[in-house]
Amino acid sequence: MGKPTGFLEYERLLPQKDAVESRKQHYKEFVYPYSDEQLNAQAARCMNCGIPFCHSGCPLGNVIPEFNDAVYDGKWEEAYQILSSTNNFPEFTGRICPAPCESACVLGINKNPVAIEEIEKHIIEIAYKKGYVKPHKSFLKTGKRVAVVGSGPSGLAAAAQLNKAGHEVVVYERDDKVGGLLRYGIPDFKLDKQVIDRRVAIMEESGIIFRTNAEVGNNVPAKELQEYDAVVLTGGSTIPRNLDIPGRELNGVHYAMEFLKQQNKRVGNSTIVDAEITATGKNVLVIGGGDTGSDCVGTSNRHGAKSVTQFELMPTPPQARTSAMPWPSYPMVLKTTTSHEEGCQRHWSVSTKEFLGDEQGNLRAALVVDLEWETDQQGRPVSFKEVEGSARELPCELITLAMGFLHPQHEGLLTQLGVQLDNRGNVQATESAYKTNLENVFVAGDMRRGQSLVVWAISEGRECARKVDEYLMGSSNLESKEAIFSQAV
Repeated sequence: MGKPTGFLEYERLLPQKDAVESRKQHYKEFVYPYSDEQLNAQAARCMNCGIPFCHSGCPLGNVIPEFNDAVYDGKWEEAYQILSSTNNFPEFTGRICPAPCESACVLGINKNPVAIEEIEKHIIEIAYKKGYVKPHKSFLKTGKRVAVVGSGPSGLAAAAQLNKAGHEVVVYERDDKVGGLLRYGIPDFKLDKQVIDRRVAIMEESGIIFRTNAEVGNNVPAKELQEYDAVVLTGGSTIPRNLDIPGRELNGVHYAMEFLKQQNKRVGNSTIVDAEITATGKNVLVIGGGDTGSDCVGTSNRHGAKSVTQFELMPTPPQARTSAMPWPSYPMVLKTTTSHEEGCQRHWSVSTKEFLGDEQGNLRAALVVDLEWETDQQGRPVSFKEVEGSARELPCELITLAMGFLHPQHEGLLTQLGVQLDNRGNVQATESAYKTNLENVFVAGDMRRGQSLVVWAISEGRECARKVDEYLMGSSNLESKEAIFSQAV
């Protein structure tokens, strides 16, 4: 490595952020870049560890030590080439990935891990400024046409790779703008939509065709896909998990994505058709403790909510790793996001029993009860019982259900195509082939594997594209992540 003793000399440092009260007044990103000196020092912390577990921790197989070394030496184009060899969209993962690579960092065994995600974001932003990010125009065309249904991270990755292989690619998106979950699921203060627009413009210059307001199986008949030599389904896992308890029909109880999508549409000046959902002046209850719930917290604070409370059914996570989550596995430890920093009452081991309304059918409160969990020998929760006498009403006028997603939408596209589903309701296909029961129809991302991370979606799109290329051409020049890493080391 560029500085073998760097991990001993420098501590982990994250970039400066806007003050809480300041950033709550807008929907822009609020994290500042490193100074040149800070970036150099953070890259220097990467150890000459011998076996880079960070690589295996990353679903994309990013060649992390090598790009850290290039950053330390100021070799920006080399750093970009290394990073982009495995990751089509570092500007996305560098902002919204939970960084499983950092959980697997060898330095993280007894110190804070290398700030890999931030270094990744800096590499791609510097690459844009220096003009390294350019359209990929294949002069050798295959004459094959591929339809990609869904423009989320998986669909975009598949489209980029298939275009690189020389195929003509058309991407169908049912919303008014490209991006899927990136566009309408992630708040702008975490991912500015100009970042998406910048990348989509490059993809269009590369020859990829995007068709928006085109929902295959609805206003676009599924039989239109028969015009293509291959089809890739990347529609995501879009059916949210419901909380079917008394009072669910009350005005003021909404799925998290209904709330978040509306706000993103406001920021993006897109038309909102449904009745507006706002948290302004309301007591807000967020049910669900994951990233989507955190996004609801941050958005509610920016709306000017009277109060924000977040409930989680599970017990409070531990502060540090336990025997049940040894290094280098991803640790399920207590996570405090920037949205939580902005103001939120957090409660664990709470179950919601009923939504309570007024005479006009509007939400006024939630009836909740505390839970007592039993754990196994490793401290993992296995069963619970309600705590007697803990039932109480919590005043609230807005509830967002952020409890995850079940499976992709079946009606329309999937039903009309006749693809087989697995026992969880996802499109059935093996990871080794990404192929459905239909001859030329493939699937990738959350639609295949279920709700997961953006970094997994990109990985799936890339690997699926290679399988499609092999199907169309008999072999593929698109390298797997394993092949790229073996060349690097």
